[in-house]
Amino acid sequence: MSSAHLSAMEAGVPRSALTRFFPFLRWFPLRGDALRGDVVAGVSVALILIPQSMAYATLAGLPVVYGLYASFLPVMVASMWGASRFLHTGPVALLSLMSAAAIEPLATRGSEEFIALSMTLALMVGVLRLALGAFRMGVLINLASHPVINGFTNAAALIIGLSLLNTFINVPMPRSDMFLRDLWHVFEQLPLAHVPTVAFGLGTLLLLSLMKRYTPRIPGVLAVVVLGTLLSYAIGFEKTAIVAPAQIEDGAARASFERVAALEAELARVKSEQAEARKRLAALGEAEHDYALDAGLLRLGGEEQSLKKQLYGLKVEVYRHALAPFRTTDGNTVYRAAEQTVLRPAWRFVAAKDGQFKLSGGGQVVGDIPAGLPAFALPQMDLGVMGGLLGTAFIMALIGFMEATSISRALAAQSRERLDSNQELIGQGLANIVGSFFQSYTVSGSFSRSAVAAKSGARTGFYAIISAVGVVLTMLFLTDAFYHLPQPVLAAIVMSAVFALIDFKTLRHAWNVRRSDGVVGALTFVATLWMAPQLASGVLVGVVLTVLVFLHGVMQPRSEILGKTRDGSLAGAISHDLPPISEHYVALRFDASLVFINSAYFEEAVMKALAQFPRARAVLVIGDGINRIDATGEEKLRALTRDLKSAGVTLMFSGLKKQVREALVRAGLDEAVGAENLFPGRDLALAALARRYDLRPA
Repeated sequence: MSSAHLSAMEAGVPRSALTRFFPFLRWFPLRGDALRGDVVAGVSVALILIPQSMAYATLAGLPVVYGLYASFLPVMVASMWGASRFLHTGPVALLSLMSAAAIEPLATRGSEEFIALSMTLALMVGVLRLALGAFRMGVLINLASHPVINGFTNAAALIIGLSLLNTFINVPMPRSDMFLRDLWHVFEQLPLAHVPTVAFGLGTLLLLSLMKRYTPRIPGVLAVVVLGTLLSYAIGFEKTAIVAPAQIEDGAARASFERVAALEAELARVKSEQAEARKRLAALGEAEHDYALDAGLLRLGGEEQSLKKQLYGLKVEVYRHALAPFRTTDGNTVYRAAEQTVLRPAWRFVAAKDGQFKLSGGGQVVGDIPAGLPAFALPQMDLGVMGGLLGTAFIMALIGFMEATSISRALAAQSRERLDSNQELIGQGLANIVGSFFQSYTVSGSFSRSAVAAKSGARTGFYAIISAVGVVLTMLFLTDAFYHLPQPVLAAIVMSAVFALIDFKTLRHAWNVRRSDGVVGALTFVATLWMAPQLASGVLVGVVLTVLVFLHGVMQPRSEILGKTRDGSLAGAISHDLPPISEHYVALRFDASLVFINSAYFEEAVMKALAQFPRARAVLVIGDGINRIDATGEEKLRALTRDLKSAGVTLMFSGLKKQVREALVRAGLDEAVGAENLFPGRDLALAALARRYDLRPA
């Protein structure tokens, strides 16, 4: 018996109770072979996690250091309190994009407000997941059918990859509430692409593909990061300059730059006033509610939308101004209009700050990464903002859980590990909650890192702790090494990961299995693309369509008049082109529970059968498919039995399940129908019909 087990028993606490609240106790005692496997797997995952987390942070609209923060404590907590020993938690592409899309209407990407709201969203997602797990409501993921998830995943993978196209070619991407329109502006700027940036991106994709094929044991993500950083440093990939307006000799360019600077300064002022007004409203009680503040927020909201519309096209327009530096006779540098060539890229506007312009004549790099561990910080608790984010947070909680669960189930099937989905929800929830207090944004389970862990010989969740230690060492000692890491390399890493998720074969398979499922999956795909960047709306459309298709099936279930085949078995008369059993009675199959939503359809099916056979004196309902009956169904059955009797027609049932017969007895409906008209099986019922109406035995 292990020492941990003995100490638990000595304390009077069964080990099973301890592992329920502290699942990581199952790891111990760690045998030598298990520890070696976990160390190897942890190091292997860390080599992927570090560059991948930085790439996903840029996708979330955050500085890259926040990807490292999200790969520290959340990784440890999810591993210790989750259910799967293989699942690796941390930044993932889908939730990174959803986080950015949810917060962008409220704050400017990369701003302090944007960062703070990302932490708040992580807290909300964590609380929702924890609540779902604690109340054992993991079954909610069944609301999204497989075709919905597949359609959504395909669309999301395309959106994630294409949203990085601007980084891949080094042009601005205007941000609005319609992703496809924003993407079109990027395509319009293809002639302005920065050739060295494109070379870095394409080279990264090619190298990742070749290494995956020929050297799968070497982490390709780490290799492209190291090589890209070294090459960027060697060629001086980053070229920037801070210039005064007077140094821009091109009058049109200077006017455009000043216009952008003025609008951005005004937008920053409006957002600051909005944040202050929301704080003041949150501090007031219901009785002290200030409606003037409400009116002020509405006015500021209108100003914000007006400024964003003006900046939307202007950011693209201002980037078209191509400049080149020239030395004047007095030794100063000025910038004049120039044509871009492959060998001589133009200098273009990047940003404005403190009355000066930042120009770039090279590519974008990661830049300075603060060294050190994340500090404790309370997430922003603005109830008004949190209310607006609640819907997205709930969708993110479910989608992240579905991701994690599907990964865990796949790996558990290979290792024959028992999986508790509710415990996994608790682990994921705690990871996001704890992380949000240490500057982490929303995290979830990663398929690529979990698969690497399983292949590398991970034996327990301790491997994830090892990977987090690798991130800690990076944050403490290695952040300076990433300064020259090209942004297109990070973009290509994400593109390579998400484009591999695109799988239209599964949608086609759903169409082959059931046309309606294929249609739901396709419509979810289209809706997600059309509604991007609000990806949560695409999921909601898919769920609504799934429910409608389900309700249609329940409201109009399969019912068919039966005929007899040559071998004497029963089958659908119309679908199998069979003659009816008899003109004196009708056998009708009804394949659904008899409940409020379809009771009228049941009556319609019976009356339609009698209309087809006007000489019929009895209707036998083959009730093997009726699993239950509710009060509405019982009332409809009672009324139908009474009406048919008055018309000289007998309603009969065969094969009713025990729970349905018991419900009829409790309602007294067995007497109304007549015990002689209730049969345990259809053969007995058909034989009785034949005898009763003086026909030859069936």
